[in-house]
Amino acid sequence: MLALFPIGSAHGPRDGMTRPQPPHYSQRMAKPVPIGTRGEVERRVEFQHTLSAWKPELPSVLSTPHMIGWMEAAAFEALLPFCEGDDVSVGTAINIVHRAPTGIGATVKCEAALNSIEGRFLTFRVSAHNGSEVISYGTIARAIVSKSKFEEKQKSSGQ
Repeated sequence: MLALFPIGSAHGPRDGMTRPQPPHYSQRMAKPVPIGTRGEVERRVEFQHTLSAWKPELPSVLSTPHMIGWMEAAAFEALLPFCEGDDVSVGTAINIVHRAPTGIGATVKCEAALNSIEGRFLTFRVSAHNGSEVISYGTIARAIVSKSKFEEKQKSSGQ
């Protein structure tokens, strides 16, 4: 089992042993997912994707939540060829920096590259580019789950 805590932490080993290196591919899926696996999506910014669609007094630029959704889609697409049966990937963590505005009509290309794996959790380096500059970058983590088990667990918890 891969230790998730640093040496000497309250929950980690205290015997000076180093933490095992993570695998170079996911061992939890039927098909191994190699580090570096990539996905991308391109979307055109429409009014519905802007801040002003939400609040008219705000600028008509791509909203951060829509952009993050597109980045999530790029990571999802990267994992899709490795899913079998009812396996799907779901988002578990987001750390995104949004640095530049993008207006209506622009095409945004979002890219995701698998950077690390810890069990069923896969972390992607992501970026978004509007054709002239990088508008966003960061990391997105996803987990591989059985859709039927996930939905059953959700049902049994009353949600």
